[in-house]
Amino acid sequence: MAYVITQRCCNDASCIAECPVDCIRPTPEQREFASTEMLYIDPDTCIDCGACVDACPVDAIFSEDELSASLARFKDVNAAYFERHPLEADTSPLVQHVRPPKELGTLRVAIVGAGPAACYAAEELLSRADVEVEMLEKLPTPHGLVRAGVAPDHPGTKGVSSMFESAFKRDTFQYHLNVEVGKHISHDELLEHHHAVIYAVGASTDRRLDVPGEDLPGSHAASEFVAWYNGHPAYADRTFDLSGERAVIVGNGNVALDVARILTLSNDQLAKTDIADHALAALQDSNIREVVLLGRRGPAQAAYSSSEFLALGYLDDVDIVIDERELDLDAASRATVDDPEVEPSLTLKIALAHEYAQKPLDGSKKRIVFRYLASPVAVLGDDKVEGVRIVANELVESDGAINAVPTDRTEDLGASLVLRSIGYRGEPVADVPFDERRGIIPNDTGRVVAADGSPVPGVYVTGWIKRGPRGVIGTNKTCAVETVEKVLEDFESRTLQAPAKGRAALIALLGERQADRVDRLGWRAIDQAERERGKQSGRPRVKFTSVDEMVDVAKS
Repeated sequence: MAYVITQRCCNDASCIAECPVDCIRPTPEQREFASTEMLYIDPDTCIDCGACVDACPVDAIFSEDELSASLARFKDVNAAYFERHPLEADTSPLVQHVRPPKELGTLRVAIVGAGPAACYAAEELLSRADVEVEMLEKLPTPHGLVRAGVAPDHPGTKGVSSMFESAFKRDTFQYHLNVEVGKHISHDELLEHHHAVIYAVGASTDRRLDVPGEDLPGSHAASEFVAWYNGHPAYADRTFDLSGERAVIVGNGNVALDVARILTLSNDQLAKTDIADHALAALQDSNIREVVLLGRRGPAQAAYSSSEFLALGYLDDVDIVIDERELDLDAASRATVDDPEVEPSLTLKIALAHEYAQKPLDGSKKRIVFRYLASPVAVLGDDKVEGVRIVANELVESDGAINAVPTDRTEDLGASLVLRSIGYRGEPVADVPFDERRGIIPNDTGRVVAADGSPVPGVYVTGWIKRGPRGVIGTNKTCAVETVEKVLEDFESRTLQAPAKGRAALIALLGERQADRVDRLGWRAIDQAERERGKQSGRPRVKFTSVDEMVDVAKS
Protein backbone atom coordinates (compact mmCIF):
# COMPACT_ATOMS: atom_id res chain seq x y z
CA MET A 1 0.00 0.00 0.00
CA ALA A 2 1.22 3.52 -0.83
CA TYR A 3 0.09 7.09 -0.44
CA VAL A 4 -1.21 9.06 -3.41
CA ILE A 5 -1.16 12.81 -4.13
CA THR A 6 -4.46 14.00 -5.56
CA GLN A 7 -6.29 16.96 -7.07
CA ARG A 8 -5.73 19.52 -4.31
CA CYS A 9 -1.91 19.42 -4.55
CA CYS A 10 -0.63 22.97 -4.04
CA ASN A 11 3.05 22.32 -4.92
CA ASP A 12 4.46 23.96 -1.81
CA ALA A 13 6.77 20.93 -1.32
CA SER A 14 6.20 20.63 2.44
CA CYS A 15 5.73 16.88 1.92
CA ILE A 16 9.09 16.43 0.20
CA ALA A 17 11.09 17.53 3.22
CA GLU A 18 9.20 15.12 5.49
CA CYS A 19 9.47 11.96 3.34
CA PRO A 20 12.01 9.62 5.00
CA VAL A 21 12.65 7.63 1.81
CA ASP A 22 12.82 10.55 -0.64
CA CYS A 23 10.09 9.22 -2.94
CA ILE A 24 8.24 12.44 -3.89
CA ARG A 25 9.09 14.19 -7.14
CA PRO A 26 9.89 16.57 -8.62
CA THR A 27 11.87 18.38 -5.94
CA PRO A 28 12.34 22.17 -5.93
CA GLU A 29 15.94 21.64 -7.02
CA GLN A 30 14.89 19.87 -10.23
CA ARG A 31 14.27 21.83 -13.42
CA GLU A 32 10.79 20.40 -14.01
CA PHE A 33 9.54 21.56 -10.59
CA ALA A 34 8.88 25.04 -11.99
CA SER A 35 6.40 23.74 -14.56
CA THR A 36 4.90 20.66 -12.92
CA GLU A 37 1.14 20.59 -12.35
CA MET A 38 1.46 18.62 -9.14
CA LEU A 39 3.80 16.40 -7.15
CA TYR A 40 3.93 12.60 -7.32
CA ILE A 41 4.68 9.73 -4.92
CA ASP A 42 6.53 6.67 -6.20
CA PRO A 43 4.31 3.69 -5.25
CA ASP A 44 7.21 1.22 -5.29
CA THR A 45 9.28 3.22 -2.79
CA CYS A 46 6.60 4.63 -0.47
CA ILE A 47 6.75 2.92 2.95
CA ASP A 48 3.26 4.00 4.04
CA CYS A 49 4.55 6.02 7.00
CA GLY A 50 2.12 8.91 6.58
CA ALA A 51 4.68 11.66 7.19
CA CYS A 52 3.67 13.39 3.96
CA VAL A 53 -0.01 13.32 4.98
CA ASP A 54 0.73 15.24 8.17
CA ALA A 55 2.87 17.77 6.28
CA CYS A 56 0.38 18.51 3.48
CA PRO A 57 -1.26 21.91 4.14
CA VAL A 58 -4.25 21.23 1.85
CA ASP A 59 -5.07 17.59 2.72
CA ALA A 60 -4.26 16.34 -0.78
CA ILE A 61 -2.60 13.03 0.18
CA PHE A 62 -4.50 9.79 0.80
CA SER A 63 -3.76 6.11 1.22
CA GLU A 64 -4.47 4.35 -2.06
CA ASP A 65 -7.01 2.20 -0.16
CA GLU A 66 -8.95 5.30 0.89
CA LEU A 67 -9.34 7.02 -2.45
CA SER A 68 -12.88 8.06 -3.33
CA ALA A 69 -14.26 7.30 -6.78
CA SER A 70 -13.46 10.83 -7.96
CA LEU A 71 -9.84 10.50 -6.82
CA ALA A 72 -9.15 6.85 -7.72
CA ARG A 73 -7.50 7.72 -11.02
CA PHE A 74 -4.70 9.56 -9.25
CA LYS A 75 -3.24 6.20 -8.22
CA ASP A 76 -2.46 5.60 -11.90
CA VAL A 77 -1.37 9.21 -12.40
CA ASN A 78 1.26 8.88 -9.65
CA ALA A 79 2.50 5.56 -11.03
CA ALA A 80 2.63 6.88 -14.61
CA TYR A 81 4.95 9.72 -13.62
CA PHE A 82 7.58 7.28 -12.37
CA GLU A 83 7.22 5.07 -15.43
CA ARG A 84 8.46 8.02 -17.47
CA HIS A 85 10.75 9.42 -14.79
CA PRO A 86 12.24 6.47 -12.85
CA LEU A 87 13.09 7.44 -9.31
CA GLU A 88 16.74 8.22 -8.79
CA ALA A 89 18.38 9.51 -5.67
CA ASP A 90 18.28 13.29 -5.48
CA THR A 91 21.97 14.17 -5.47
CA SER A 92 21.40 17.88 -5.02
CA PRO A 93 23.46 19.11 -2.08
CA LEU A 94 21.45 19.80 1.04
CA VAL A 95 21.23 23.49 1.78
CA GLN A 96 22.36 24.20 5.32
CA HIS A 97 20.66 27.40 6.39
CA VAL A 98 22.64 29.37 8.95
CA ARG A 99 20.97 32.06 11.03
CA PRO A 100 22.56 35.51 10.77
CA PRO A 101 24.99 36.27 13.60
CA LYS A 102 23.35 37.64 16.74
CA GLU A 103 25.63 40.65 16.79
CA LEU A 104 23.79 41.97 13.73
CA GLY A 105 20.72 42.50 15.90
CA THR A 106 17.10 42.14 14.90
CA LEU A 107 16.26 42.25 11.21
CA ARG A 108 13.17 44.36 10.55
CA VAL A 109 11.22 43.54 7.38
CA ALA A 110 7.99 45.02 6.01
CA ILE A 111 5.98 42.79 3.69
CA VAL A 112 3.42 44.57 1.52
CA GLY A 113 0.54 42.24 0.74
CA ALA A 114 -0.95 39.36 2.73
CA GLY A 115 -1.56 36.65 0.14
CA PRO A 116 0.26 33.30 -0.13
CA ALA A 117 3.44 34.86 -1.53
CA ALA A 118 3.62 37.31 1.39
CA CYS A 119 2.77 34.64 3.95
CA TYR A 120 5.38 32.19 2.68
CA ALA A 121 7.99 34.97 2.82
CA ALA A 122 7.01 35.83 6.40
CA GLU A 123 7.05 32.16 7.42
CA GLU A 124 10.53 31.71 5.94
CA LEU A 125 11.88 34.83 7.66
CA LEU A 126 10.47 33.79 11.04
CA SER A 127 12.18 30.41 10.77
CA ARG A 128 15.54 31.73 9.57
CA ALA A 129 16.44 34.82 11.57
CA ASP A 130 16.00 36.99 14.63
CA VAL A 131 13.40 39.12 12.90
CA GLU A 132 10.44 41.43 13.31
CA VAL A 133 7.98 41.13 10.43
CA GLU A 134 5.33 43.76 9.72
CA MET A 135 2.71 42.65 7.16
CA LEU A 136 0.69 45.47 5.57
CA GLU A 137 -2.49 44.80 3.59
CA LYS A 138 -5.07 47.24 2.23
CA LEU A 139 -8.00 44.92 3.06
CA PRO A 140 -9.09 44.23 6.66
CA THR A 141 -8.47 40.51 6.04
CA PRO A 142 -5.32 38.57 5.08
CA HIS A 143 -4.62 35.59 2.77
CA GLY A 144 -5.25 37.27 -0.58
CA LEU A 145 -6.44 34.85 -3.26
CA VAL A 146 -6.75 32.01 -0.76
CA ARG A 147 -9.73 33.95 0.59
CA ALA A 148 -10.85 35.88 -2.49
CA GLY A 149 -9.72 33.67 -5.38
CA VAL A 150 -10.05 29.99 -4.49
CA ALA A 151 -13.45 28.67 -5.57
CA PRO A 152 -15.95 28.16 -2.72
CA ASP A 153 -16.40 24.49 -3.65
CA HIS A 154 -12.67 23.85 -3.05
CA PRO A 155 -12.52 24.33 0.74
CA GLY A 156 -9.56 21.97 1.16
CA THR A 157 -7.34 24.26 -0.90
CA LYS A 158 -7.97 27.04 1.60
CA GLY A 159 -6.42 24.93 4.36
CA VAL A 160 -3.04 26.49 3.70
CA SER A 161 -4.25 29.60 5.58
CA SER A 162 -4.38 27.59 8.82
CA MET A 163 -0.71 26.77 8.41
CA PHE A 164 0.11 30.45 8.06
CA GLU A 165 -1.94 31.46 11.09
CA SER A 166 -0.14 28.87 13.19
CA ALA A 167 3.22 30.38 12.23
CA PHE A 168 2.05 33.94 12.85
CA LYS A 169 1.08 33.59 16.53
CA ARG A 170 4.39 34.93 17.85
CA ASP A 171 4.85 38.59 18.76
CA THR A 172 7.69 38.98 16.28
CA PHE A 173 5.01 39.03 13.59
CA GLN A 174 2.40 41.80 13.34
CA TYR A 175 -0.53 42.39 11.01
CA HIS A 176 -1.33 45.93 9.84
CA LEU A 177 -4.56 45.28 7.91
CA ASN A 178 -6.79 47.90 6.33
CA VAL A 179 -3.60 49.87 5.71
CA GLU A 180 -2.74 50.94 2.17
CA VAL A 181 0.85 51.61 1.21
CA GLY A 182 0.94 54.81 -0.83
CA LYS A 183 -2.03 56.22 1.08
CA HIS A 184 -1.43 55.67 4.80
CA ILE A 185 2.33 55.19 4.56
CA SER A 186 4.84 55.81 1.79
CA HIS A 187 7.55 53.59 0.37
CA ASP A 188 10.25 55.85 1.82
CA GLU A 189 8.61 55.74 5.25
CA LEU A 190 8.61 51.94 5.13
CA LEU A 191 12.35 52.00 4.50
CA GLU A 192 12.77 54.46 7.35
CA HIS A 193 11.26 51.88 9.73
CA HIS A 194 12.77 48.67 8.27
CA HIS A 195 15.98 47.16 6.94
CA ALA A 196 14.06 45.74 3.97
CA VAL A 197 10.68 45.93 2.24
CA ILE A 198 9.31 42.94 0.31
CA TYR A 199 6.51 43.66 -2.15
CA ALA A 200 4.11 40.74 -2.60
CA VAL A 201 1.22 42.60 -4.20
CA GLY A 202 0.29 40.05 -6.85
CA ALA A 203 -1.09 40.75 -10.33
CA SER A 204 -4.37 42.54 -9.81
CA THR A 205 -5.46 43.58 -13.32
CA ASP A 206 -6.72 41.45 -16.19
CA ARG A 207 -5.39 41.27 -19.69
CA ARG A 208 -7.84 42.61 -22.27
CA LEU A 209 -9.17 40.97 -25.41
CA ASP A 210 -8.82 44.18 -27.44
CA VAL A 211 -11.83 43.33 -29.63
CA PRO A 212 -14.87 45.44 -30.54
CA GLY A 213 -17.67 45.34 -27.98
CA GLU A 214 -15.44 44.26 -25.11
CA ASP A 215 -16.77 47.04 -22.87
CA LEU A 216 -20.47 46.35 -23.43
CA PRO A 217 -22.57 45.73 -20.30
CA GLY A 218 -22.44 42.00 -19.68
CA SER A 219 -18.76 41.70 -20.66
CA HIS A 220 -16.43 41.44 -17.66
CA ALA A 221 -13.09 40.18 -16.47
CA ALA A 222 -13.44 36.73 -14.91
CA SER A 223 -11.45 37.97 -11.93
CA GLU A 224 -14.27 40.45 -11.15
CA PHE A 225 -16.79 37.61 -11.13
CA VAL A 226 -14.49 35.51 -8.91
CA ALA A 227 -14.00 38.39 -6.48
CA TRP A 228 -17.78 39.00 -6.47
CA TYR A 229 -18.76 35.45 -5.56
CA ASN A 230 -15.95 35.24 -3.00
CA GLY A 231 -17.13 38.35 -1.17
CA HIS A 232 -14.29 40.78 -1.92
CA PRO A 233 -15.49 44.14 -0.50
CA ALA A 234 -14.53 46.07 -3.63
CA TYR A 235 -16.73 43.87 -5.81
CA ALA A 236 -19.68 43.06 -3.55
CA ASP A 237 -21.98 45.55 -5.28
CA ARG A 238 -21.27 44.33 -8.84
CA THR A 239 -24.07 42.81 -10.91
CA PHE A 240 -23.80 40.17 -13.62
CA ASP A 241 -26.45 39.36 -16.20
CA LEU A 242 -27.53 35.80 -15.46
CA SER A 243 -30.84 36.13 -17.30
CA GLY A 244 -29.77 34.34 -20.47
CA GLU A 245 -29.23 30.62 -20.96
CA ARG A 246 -25.61 30.79 -22.16
CA ALA A 247 -22.40 32.32 -20.79
CA VAL A 248 -19.13 32.39 -22.71
CA ILE A 249 -15.76 32.30 -20.96
CA VAL A 250 -12.76 33.31 -23.06
CA GLY A 251 -9.88 31.15 -21.85
CA ASN A 252 -9.66 27.64 -20.45
CA GLY A 253 -7.32 27.82 -17.48
CA ASN A 254 -8.22 26.72 -13.96
CA VAL A 255 -9.88 30.05 -13.18
CA ALA A 256 -12.15 29.56 -16.21
CA LEU A 257 -13.02 26.07 -14.94
CA ASP A 258 -13.78 27.48 -11.49
CA VAL A 259 -16.18 30.01 -12.97
CA ALA A 260 -17.85 27.39 -15.16
CA ARG A 261 -18.43 25.17 -12.14
CA ILE A 262 -19.88 27.97 -10.03
CA LEU A 263 -22.28 28.88 -12.85
CA THR A 264 -23.51 25.29 -13.16
CA LEU A 265 -23.50 23.96 -9.58
CA SER A 266 -26.89 23.37 -8.01
CA ASN A 267 -28.28 25.70 -5.36
CA ASP A 268 -27.94 22.97 -2.73
CA GLN A 269 -24.25 22.51 -3.53
CA LEU A 270 -23.49 26.24 -3.44
CA ALA A 271 -25.40 26.69 -0.18
CA LYS A 272 -22.91 24.42 1.62
CA THR A 273 -19.91 26.61 0.75
CA ASP A 274 -18.56 29.96 1.94
CA ILE A 275 -19.75 31.73 -1.23
CA ALA A 276 -20.86 35.31 -0.54
CA ASP A 277 -24.52 35.64 0.35
CA HIS A 278 -25.23 38.14 -2.42
CA ALA A 279 -23.73 35.78 -5.00
CA LEU A 280 -25.63 32.81 -3.60
CA ALA A 281 -28.91 34.70 -3.95
CA ALA A 282 -28.13 35.83 -7.51
CA LEU A 283 -27.00 32.39 -8.68
CA GLN A 284 -30.12 30.75 -7.23
CA ASP A 285 -32.13 32.86 -9.70
CA SER A 286 -29.73 32.26 -12.62
CA ASN A 287 -31.13 31.06 -15.97
CA ILE A 288 -27.77 29.95 -17.32
CA ARG A 289 -27.88 26.38 -18.62
CA GLU A 290 -24.73 26.29 -20.74
CA VAL A 291 -21.21 27.63 -20.25
CA VAL A 292 -18.88 27.65 -23.26
CA LEU A 293 -15.11 27.88 -22.74
CA LEU A 294 -13.06 29.16 -25.69
CA GLY A 295 -9.43 28.03 -26.00
CA ARG A 296 -7.40 29.61 -28.78
CA ARG A 297 -5.17 26.56 -29.14
CA GLY A 298 -5.79 22.83 -29.14
CA PRO A 299 -6.41 20.30 -26.35
CA ALA A 300 -2.68 19.57 -25.99
CA GLN A 301 -2.05 23.23 -25.14
CA ALA A 302 -5.11 23.74 -22.90
CA ALA A 303 -4.25 25.85 -19.84
CA TYR A 304 -6.31 23.90 -17.29
CA SER A 305 -4.61 21.28 -15.13
CA SER A 306 -5.42 17.63 -15.69
CA SER A 307 -6.62 17.28 -12.08
CA GLU A 308 -9.21 20.06 -12.42
CA PHE A 309 -10.27 18.74 -15.83
CA LEU A 310 -10.73 15.27 -14.34
CA ALA A 311 -12.82 16.63 -11.47
CA LEU A 312 -15.38 18.07 -13.90
CA GLY A 313 -16.43 14.56 -14.82
CA TYR A 314 -17.78 14.02 -11.31
CA LEU A 315 -20.09 17.03 -11.22
CA ASP A 316 -23.68 16.11 -10.55
CA ASP A 317 -26.24 17.13 -13.17
CA VAL A 318 -23.64 18.64 -15.54
CA ASP A 319 -22.67 17.30 -18.96
CA ILE A 320 -19.15 17.95 -20.24
CA VAL A 321 -19.46 18.53 -23.97
CA ILE A 322 -16.58 18.20 -26.44
CA ASP A 323 -16.70 17.72 -30.21
CA GLU A 324 -14.33 14.88 -31.01
CA ARG A 325 -13.51 16.51 -34.34
CA GLU A 326 -11.70 19.25 -32.42
CA LEU A 327 -9.40 16.70 -30.77
CA ASP A 328 -7.36 15.78 -33.84
CA LEU A 329 -3.80 16.74 -32.96
CA ASP A 330 -1.45 18.46 -35.38
CA ALA A 331 1.97 16.88 -35.92
CA ALA A 332 3.75 19.15 -33.43
CA SER A 333 1.18 18.52 -30.68
CA ARG A 334 1.28 14.79 -31.31
CA ALA A 335 5.07 14.82 -31.02
CA THR A 336 4.79 16.65 -27.70
CA VAL A 337 2.27 14.17 -26.30
CA ASP A 338 4.38 11.20 -27.42
CA ASP A 339 7.60 12.61 -25.95
CA PRO A 340 8.72 10.09 -23.27
CA GLU A 341 9.91 12.95 -21.09
CA VAL A 342 6.57 14.77 -21.02
CA GLU A 343 4.66 14.88 -17.75
CA PRO A 344 1.88 12.24 -17.72
CA SER A 345 -0.67 14.94 -16.93
CA LEU A 346 -0.63 15.99 -20.59
CA THR A 347 -1.41 12.46 -21.72
CA LEU A 348 -4.23 12.40 -19.18
CA LYS A 349 -5.64 15.67 -20.53
CA ILE A 350 -5.91 14.21 -24.02
CA ALA A 351 -7.38 10.94 -22.78
CA LEU A 352 -9.98 12.74 -20.69
CA ALA A 353 -11.01 14.96 -23.60
CA HIS A 354 -11.69 11.87 -25.72
CA GLU A 355 -13.62 10.24 -22.87
CA TYR A 356 -15.84 13.30 -22.45
CA ALA A 357 -16.39 13.51 -26.21
CA GLN A 358 -17.61 9.90 -26.33
CA LYS A 359 -19.84 10.05 -23.25
CA PRO A 360 -23.60 10.12 -23.96
CA LEU A 361 -25.26 13.44 -23.15
CA ASP A 362 -28.35 13.99 -21.05
CA GLY A 363 -30.39 16.83 -22.48
CA SER A 364 -31.90 17.63 -19.09
CA LYS A 365 -28.56 18.58 -17.53
CA LYS A 366 -26.64 21.84 -17.58
CA ARG A 367 -23.65 21.83 -19.92
CA ILE A 368 -20.02 22.91 -19.83
CA VAL A 369 -18.84 23.04 -23.45
CA PHE A 370 -15.16 23.11 -24.43
CA ARG A 371 -14.32 24.73 -27.77
CA TYR A 372 -10.74 24.41 -28.93
CA LEU A 373 -8.95 26.38 -31.65
CA ALA A 374 -11.40 29.26 -31.25
CA SER A 375 -10.80 32.95 -30.48
CA PRO A 376 -13.22 35.88 -30.07
CA VAL A 377 -12.98 38.61 -32.69
CA ALA A 378 -15.92 40.68 -31.41
CA VAL A 379 -18.41 40.86 -28.58
CA LEU A 380 -21.81 41.36 -30.21
CA GLY A 381 -24.66 43.62 -29.11
CA ASP A 382 -25.90 47.20 -29.14
CA ASP A 383 -26.73 48.21 -25.57
CA LYS A 384 -25.56 44.99 -23.92
CA VAL A 385 -23.91 41.68 -24.71
CA GLU A 386 -25.89 39.52 -27.10
CA GLY A 387 -23.20 37.14 -28.27
CA VAL A 388 -19.64 36.55 -29.41
CA ARG A 389 -18.17 36.22 -32.89
CA ILE A 390 -15.44 33.61 -32.88
CA VAL A 391 -12.85 32.65 -35.48
CA ALA A 392 -11.48 29.16 -36.04
CA ASN A 393 -7.72 28.88 -35.59
CA GLU A 394 -5.05 26.60 -37.01
CA LEU A 395 -1.87 25.67 -35.17
CA VAL A 396 1.41 26.61 -36.83
CA GLU A 397 4.82 25.62 -35.51
CA SER A 398 7.46 28.34 -35.68
CA ASP A 399 10.86 28.44 -33.98
CA GLY A 400 9.84 25.61 -31.65
CA ALA A 401 6.61 27.32 -30.55
CA ILE A 402 3.08 26.29 -31.51
CA ASN A 403 1.03 29.37 -32.34
CA ALA A 404 -2.69 29.78 -33.08
CA VAL A 405 -3.27 31.48 -36.44
CA PRO A 406 -6.81 32.63 -37.39
CA THR A 407 -8.50 31.28 -40.50
CA ASP A 408 -11.33 32.87 -42.49
CA ARG A 409 -13.99 30.71 -40.78
CA THR A 410 -16.15 32.60 -38.27
CA GLU A 411 -19.21 31.77 -36.20
CA ASP A 412 -21.62 33.78 -34.06
CA LEU A 413 -22.50 32.38 -30.65
CA GLY A 414 -25.40 33.88 -28.70
CA ALA A 415 -24.75 34.75 -25.02
CA SER A 416 -25.84 37.24 -22.37
CA LEU A 417 -22.63 37.06 -20.31
CA VAL A 418 -19.03 37.10 -21.50
CA LEU A 419 -16.12 36.68 -19.08
CA ARG A 420 -12.52 36.99 -20.16
CA SER A 421 -10.02 34.77 -18.37
CA ILE A 422 -6.86 35.19 -20.38
CA GLY A 423 -4.33 36.13 -17.74
CA TYR A 424 -3.33 38.82 -15.29
CA ARG A 425 -0.71 41.51 -15.03
CA GLY A 426 0.73 43.51 -12.17
CA GLU A 427 0.28 47.21 -11.54
CA PRO A 428 2.97 49.77 -10.71
CA VAL A 429 3.81 50.52 -7.09
CA ALA A 430 4.58 54.15 -6.22
CA ASP A 431 8.32 54.92 -6.04
CA VAL A 432 9.30 51.37 -7.11
CA PRO A 433 10.63 50.46 -10.60
CA PHE A 434 8.13 48.77 -12.93
CA ASP A 435 8.42 46.84 -16.20
CA GLU A 436 5.38 47.93 -18.23
CA ARG A 437 5.90 45.33 -20.94
CA ARG A 438 5.99 42.35 -18.60
CA GLY A 439 3.71 43.79 -15.92
CA ILE A 440 6.13 43.01 -13.06
CA ILE A 441 8.55 44.78 -10.76
CA PRO A 442 11.95 44.17 -12.40
CA ASN A 443 14.20 42.04 -10.24
CA ASP A 444 17.15 39.71 -10.09
CA THR A 445 16.03 36.59 -8.18
CA GLY A 446 14.01 38.77 -5.82
CA ARG A 447 16.22 41.85 -5.53
CA VAL A 448 14.46 44.79 -7.18
CA VAL A 449 16.64 46.40 -9.84
CA ALA A 450 16.70 49.89 -11.36
CA ALA A 451 16.62 50.67 -15.08
CA ASP A 452 20.40 50.23 -15.29
CA GLY A 453 20.20 46.78 -13.69
CA SER A 454 21.66 47.82 -10.35
CA PRO A 455 19.94 46.59 -7.15
CA VAL A 456 17.66 49.04 -5.35
CA PRO A 457 18.94 48.88 -1.74
CA GLY A 458 16.55 47.26 0.71
CA VAL A 459 13.74 46.57 -1.79
CA TYR A 460 12.65 43.04 -2.75
CA VAL A 461 9.76 41.28 -4.44
CA THR A 462 8.07 37.88 -4.41
CA GLY A 463 5.06 36.17 -5.98
CA TRP A 464 3.29 37.10 -9.20
CA ILE A 465 4.59 40.68 -9.13
CA LYS A 466 8.07 39.11 -9.20
CA ARG A 467 7.74 36.30 -11.76
CA GLY A 468 4.47 36.99 -13.58
CA PRO A 469 1.05 35.30 -13.12
CA ARG A 470 1.98 31.65 -13.24
CA GLY A 471 2.00 28.77 -10.80
CA VAL A 472 -0.33 27.63 -8.05
CA ILE A 473 -0.47 28.54 -4.36
CA GLY A 474 2.51 26.45 -3.34
CA THR A 475 4.69 27.75 -6.17
CA ASN A 476 4.99 30.89 -4.07
CA LYS A 477 6.92 29.00 -1.42
CA THR A 478 10.05 28.34 -3.48
CA CYS A 479 9.72 31.84 -4.91
CA ALA A 480 9.62 33.33 -1.39
CA VAL A 481 12.54 31.20 -0.18
CA GLU A 482 14.66 32.56 -3.03
CA THR A 483 13.76 36.16 -2.15
CA VAL A 484 14.31 35.72 1.59
CA GLU A 485 17.71 34.21 0.84
CA LYS A 486 18.69 37.49 -0.86
CA VAL A 487 17.38 39.55 2.06
CA LEU A 488 19.46 37.53 4.51
CA GLU A 489 22.55 37.65 2.31
CA ASP A 490 22.31 41.44 2.17
CA PHE A 491 21.67 41.68 5.91
CA GLU A 492 24.71 39.54 6.71
CA SER A 493 26.92 41.50 4.33
CA ARG A 494 25.78 44.68 6.09
CA THR A 495 24.54 46.27 2.85
CA LEU A 496 21.12 47.01 4.34
CA GLN A 497 20.77 50.36 6.03
CA ALA A 498 19.67 50.12 9.66
CA PRO A 499 16.19 51.62 10.17
CA ALA A 500 16.05 54.98 11.87
CA LYS A 501 12.84 54.03 13.67
CA GLY A 502 11.37 50.84 15.11
CA ARG A 503 8.08 49.05 15.64
CA ALA A 504 6.69 51.43 18.25
CA ALA A 505 7.22 54.40 15.94
CA LEU A 506 5.58 52.51 13.07
CA ILE A 507 2.49 51.68 15.12
CA ALA A 508 2.25 55.29 16.29
CA LEU A 509 2.52 56.57 12.71
CA LEU A 510 -0.12 54.16 11.40
CA GLY A 511 -2.37 55.04 14.34
CA GLU A 512 -2.26 58.69 13.28
CA ARG A 513 -2.82 57.97 9.60
CA GLN A 514 -5.37 55.12 9.82
CA ALA A 515 -7.56 54.97 12.91
CA ASP A 516 -9.24 51.84 11.52
CA ARG A 517 -6.07 49.75 11.32
CA VAL A 518 -6.84 46.08 12.02
CA ASP A 519 -4.24 44.10 13.97
CA ARG A 520 -3.95 40.38 14.67
CA LEU A 521 -6.59 40.44 17.40
CA GLY A 522 -8.92 42.36 15.13
CA TRP A 523 -8.49 39.82 12.33
CA ARG A 524 -9.05 37.01 14.81
CA ALA A 525 -12.36 38.63 15.83
CA ILE A 526 -13.45 38.91 12.18
CA ASP A 527 -12.47 35.31 11.48
CA GLN A 528 -14.31 34.01 14.54
CA ALA A 529 -17.43 36.03 13.80
CA GLU A 530 -17.58 34.74 10.22
CA ARG A 531 -17.23 31.15 11.40
CA GLU A 532 -19.98 31.64 13.97
CA ARG A 533 -22.26 33.06 11.30
CA GLY A 534 -21.53 30.00 9.18
CA LYS A 535 -22.48 27.57 11.95
CA GLN A 536 -26.00 28.92 11.96
CA SER A 537 -26.53 27.78 8.37
CA GLY A 538 -24.23 24.75 8.22
CA ARG A 539 -21.52 26.53 6.20
CA PRO A 540 -17.75 26.94 6.79
CA ARG A 541 -18.22 30.69 7.25
CA VAL A 542 -20.43 33.55 6.14
CA LYS A 543 -18.14 36.35 5.05
CA PHE A 544 -18.47 40.03 5.78
CA THR A 545 -18.42 41.91 2.50
CA SER A 546 -18.29 45.45 3.90
CA VAL A 547 -15.08 47.05 5.15
CA ASP A 548 -17.08 49.04 7.71
CA GLU A 549 -18.66 45.85 9.09
CA MET A 550 -15.25 44.21 9.40
CA VAL A 551 -13.74 47.20 11.15
CA ASP A 552 -16.65 47.32 13.61
CA VAL A 553 -16.18 43.63 14.45
CA ALA A 554 -12.40 44.08 14.76
CA LYS A 555 -12.81 46.99 17.16
CA SER A 556 -15.28 45.06 19.27
